[in-house]
Amino acid sequence: MATAPVLICRPGPRAAALAEAIAARGFAVERGEAMALEALPETQAQRNAWLDFDQFRRVVVVSPFAAECLVDALDRYWPQLPVGLDYYAVGAATAEVLHRELGVRVHLAPAGAGDTSEALLGLGSLKRLDEQKVLLAAGEGGRALLGETLAARGAELTRLALYRRRLLDPGAAFARRLATGDYRALVVTSGEILEHLARWCSRAALHQPLIVSSTRLATLAGTLGFRRPAVAAGATPAALAKAVAEGDPERADVDHDDLEKG
Repeated sequence: MATAPVLICRPGPRAAALAEAIAARGFAVERGEAMALEALPETQAQRNAWLDFDQFRRVVVVSPFAAECLVDALDRYWPQLPVGLDYYAVGAATAEVLHRELGVRVHLAPAGAGDTSEALLGLGSLKRLDEQKVLLAAGEGGRALLGETLAARGAELTRLALYRRRLLDPGAAFARRLATGDYRALVVTSGEILEHLARWCSRAALHQPLIVSSTRLATLAGTLGFRRPAVAAGATPAALAKAVAEGDPERADVDHDDLEKG
């Protein structure tokens, strides 16, 4: 297993940054395609939201691709960005897209709280939203927690599905890795992808290290039969690469019994 790669399957261009971060730690990396992200055609509801964008008090964006779709829409409808809106992002990568492309200040969960909806909802400025107009930019489907909680806190919520996720069967080489367990670690940051890939994982694969980005995913991994899930400090490439290195028995001073406990 000395030359076995770390497997990643992050969709979109963010996969390259993750691969580079893991490679910088001295590991071989093999990328697989398990999900495609596709922008949805613009609807009348979306057009209405873009035209009235200045009426929102808060804008919550759930993912980097949702941020990219939002930026594309605002470029078309608002040559000059309206002021007075507060932007929120689930995760540092989402915030980075908004800040880079729009030049706005973005609210994030406190450092160390994690790149999750739960962590973002812990912010004091999202605790009471009585009659405030809130735009939630997200993908089709996905978790309902964020929208339901914002609405329960009084927000006048507009949820826009800006893109869809399409699951892909892994390529033959990637599928063989999962079937044989011939890899050093598997890195997954999406519950949908984790459930999807579990269909190809053999008993040997289920006993290999699995790096996930949240406790919620680690719990899901346990229900799917993965024996060695490890939770990274977040979903950033640096945090995931660090978790790969710390979980590698050949490179880290770790208690192997603790590794088996997950």
